[in-house]
Amino acid sequence: MAFYKHTAPRSYLSATMTDRFDCYYCRDNLHGKKYVKKDDKHVCPKCFDKLCANTCAECKRPIGADSKELHHKNRHWHEDCFRCAKCYKPLASEQFNARDDGKIMCGKCSSREDGNRCQGCYKVVMPGSQNVEYKKKVWHEECFTCFDCKQPIRTQSFLAKGEDIYCAPCHDKKFAKKCFHCKQPITSGGISYQDQPWHSDGFVCRTCRKSLAGVRFTSHEDSVYCVDCYKTDVAKKCHGCKNPITGFGHGTNVVNYEGYSWHDYCFNCKRCSLTLANKRFVISGDHIHCPDCAKKL
Repeated sequence: MAFYKHTAPRSYLSATMTDRFDCYYCRDNLHGKKYVKKDDKHVCPKCFDKLCANTCAECKRPIGADSKELHHKNRHWHEDCFRCAKCYKPLASEQFNARDDGKIMCGKCSSREDGNRCQGCYKVVMPGSQNVEYKKKVWHEECFTCFDCKQPIRTQSFLAKGEDIYCAPCHDKKFAKKCFHCKQPITSGGISYQDQPWHSDGFVCRTCRKSLAGVRFTSHEDSVYCVDCYKTDVAKKCHGCKNPITGFGHGTNVVNYEGYSWHDYCFNCKRCSLTLANKRFVISGDHIHCPDCAKKL
């Protein structure tokens, strides 16, 4: 939208003459009379009004020599005719907008006619008013509200879901994943374990409460443990070497028999050291023997 100031009113030269001087058209002697100079021609007011005067774009009548004239882009008006086409406010000393349809309007009415309309209330957003622009659309500041709580967002952060706008708290409450542990929304970061989301700072060892994000851990009965706490507090002890059976690294296979457990590499014949995992064996007290060594005892 462009606004213009009209040029200064055109005033034709009027004066008196002491030497004989005739009107260009009627040859009337202009000595001692008023005249108008038009295109280097001296014209009496009567001939000027009849033959030279511009036509007012508003009232369609001639703009006489004694009238104040305003002009803009080859169009002319009486000063009193130069008014807003909508509210009729005089625009001789005001900013105005010349529309493509030929109408002249004040800035306020032009904004109402051509200005952007609020996506909330569909009323015109006046220039200089508080507003919000998003994706080439505009809202009054008070109309840019959260789809859920209906409160104006103003300077808060917001997120879009389809065509709907949400303030951050409502978006998190409605769409964010909930932590498997605390059931609260995960707004940033987070980790996934067994297809369940967790807050990074909530995914901790049950015993020592150390964060397990990015470190080795294991689970037992729906709880998670760091390696050290699992070894100390949870893991079964090998009946052979008495060390924890963690399932990490070497010896991940376990042999269980009558309430006892062994690392697979510890489940050996006490006499010949033959590995007995997946083989027949004989228990003699706290010791394990292969069938051959058991016969010799």
